Amino acid sequence: MPEYMIPQKGGLMKIHLVVGARPNFMKLMPVYNNIKKECPDWETIIVHTGQHYDYEMSQVFFEVLNLPEPDVFLDVRSGTHGEQTARALERLEKLFIKENPDLVIVFGDVNSTIAASLAAVKLGIKIAHVEAGLRSFDWSMPEEINRMLTDRVSHFLFVTEKAGIENLKREGVEENRIYFVGNTMIDTLITILPHADISILNEFGLKENNYILVTLHRPSNVDRKEPLKKILDILNQLSAHLPVVFPIHPRTEKRIKEFNIDTGGITIIEPQNYRKFLALERFSKLVITDSGGIQEETTFLKKPCITVRPNTERPVTEEMGTNVVLRDKPIEHLLELSMKA
Repeated sequence: MPEYMIPQKGGLMKIHLVVGARPNFMKLMPVYNNIKKECPDWETIIVHTGQHYDYEMSQVFFEVLNLPEPDVFLDVRSGTHGEQTARALERLEKLFIKENPDLVIVFGDVNSTIAASLAAVKLGIKIAHVEAGLRSFDWSMPEEINRMLTDRVSHFLFVTEKAGIENLKREGVEENRIYFVGNTMIDTLITILPHADISILNEFGLKENNYILVTLHRPSNVDRKEPLKKILDILNQLSAHLPVVFPIHPRTEKRIKEFNIDTGGITIIEPQNYRKFLALERFSKLVITDSGGIQEETTFLKKPCITVRPNTERPVTEEMGTNVVLRDKPIEHLLELSMKA
């Protein structure tokens, strides 16, 4: 194991925790808090790439999760995958050269994750990947590419579910690099759940267990008019039976406007802070999503979830029985599944 030991300078360490998108912030909180608690003398630096840069998608998370302001903000912002990853890689490399951290901790599978991993490994800096080993086996997903490459160059692989261990072993990863640590995002959910902001139900006239919550943002669902229109048509039909609440991702909102699609009876709302969104999840009757993290949250909350994707990298959510993945069924099957839920 010596080749994977972290170099220490006089017993102290400098750690960079790199986040960039909304799901990363929930995964960061317990890691940051435990490092500060167990190793208060270590220099722990939060680096926010700015991949998600509007208030509700980013900054408000630090306030709600009671995290300190990021030490570094790189203002990467949006763009194509290549543009966003390249900007993050360039800026992170300059930062790592200047700061020379002992360890870079990355989270999940977003473009900031792979950018930080590539910048670090090329500079000989150790990398730890929180949420390692998840696999959808779908190379058309940008996230799958990010996951695979990040795991390949990481020295410490922190796994959230047992399927991740098997995936990494099958790929030839040495067992002494794999750590089954559990799900830090669910740790955060448990912390915040008692403080979920139920005022949002009154704000939109919702009753407990009597509405459908929707989130959609994956390119395969929203970047082409035909699939997006089909999904929205089905949500419109469902809204005749139950309120359908849709906190809309900026990407999805942009496409709906671009394609001039009628959202009809769907209640479109702005992205919500975590405490409000958690209340929407907790008191919904059904969640329809294409988000990996929400599959996990609904499983913990024991809420029925339909995943509008042909696969999932989180098989435990299906094994627990809360999540139904659409897989190769036509999108029209979503209506039937939703009516049965």
